[in-house]
Amino acid sequence: MTATNAPEPTAAGLGLFERWLSIWVGAAILGGIALGNVAQPMFAAMAAVEFASVNLIVAVLIWAMIFPMMVAVDFSAVRRVGHKPKGLIITLVVNWLVKPFSMAALAVLFFEVVFADLIAPSDAQQYIAGLILLGAAPCTAMVFVWSQLTRGDPAYTLVQVAANDLIMVVAFAPIVALLLGVTDIAVPWTTLLLSVLLYVVVPLAAGAMVRRRVLNSHGGDEASVSTFTARIKPLSIMGLLLTVVLLFGFQAETIVGNPLLIALIAAPIVVQSYGIFLIAYAAAKAWRVPHAIAAPCALIGTSNFFELAVAVAIGLFGLGSGAALATVVGVLVEVPVMLSLVAIANRTRPMFPGG
Repeated sequence: MTATNAPEPTAAGLGLFERWLSIWVGAAILGGIALGNVAQPMFAAMAAVEFASVNLIVAVLIWAMIFPMMVAVDFSAVRRVGHKPKGLIITLVVNWLVKPFSMAALAVLFFEVVFADLIAPSDAQQYIAGLILLGAAPCTAMVFVWSQLTRGDPAYTLVQVAANDLIMVVAFAPIVALLLGVTDIAVPWTTLLLSVLLYVVVPLAAGAMVRRRVLNSHGGDEASVSTFTARIKPLSIMGLLLTVVLLFGFQAETIVGNPLLIALIAAPIVVQSYGIFLIAYAAAKAWRVPHAIAAPCALIGTSNFFELAVAVAIGLFGLGSGAALATVVGVLVEVPVMLSLVAIANRTRPMFPGG
């Protein structure tokens, strides 16, 4: 994977990081695995700092990642989203009518057919269940990061995330129950609501306060907001890299101890990720959706709400279950895959209106 071709820095001098972001992320992955194996007690202690299955340290880092984009949200633009609904329609159709069912189909194909000779049937069912949970939980927090790296419309991205969160409240449990063939899905409401609060409400409110202060101090000049967000952009990049180190450090022993199993579980997730992205991106291209909306609308369906998926997997099947492991592998696969999709989106920008 090559550089993400992120926008040239305007004030922060961040060109080195943005231009070679995939290399820094690769180094963070290797560093996380190495540190996780040599300093396992330290990572275990950090992993234990959680509430309702949401790790509070990771939450702070994600907050740092998404804060610059929250400052850039123009609430007057939010009110105008209804005038350009195409991106939102694509997002919702792909996330709720395509993604959960395609993930279930791929999981069955890989673990009951392709990998049938490599994995015991009982284990295969566990991995299938975990992948179904991932497919039914579209992302909340990290979407803001991917949107920022593709110069996405921050106001429109916010609306897309908010719409997904509202639908998730009513649709997640029925879809999972249908695909798993059970009816007693216990949705961890604390995890769901806390994640939305931490990753959307709090940073959005803080961003709005800072934005108002910056605008007021510069006579309402919108360029001052761009300059301010450029200055705090290093906070976002460092948050991303430290998050990668932690995520891979938390699972370092599992990765080193079961590399083949990790690769087998990752295979359908990777196929699903690229497939969903291409479906949404092609639909946006055919419908002539501007790139600032098309890129986030394709990326939001590709990314996963892993906190919710992991919490439900543990609640239904147990901490040491194959289902829980499958959701964790989804976490490990997501960052490298999403960065490659960000690179694709940036390189194909001229193909879209507004590119």
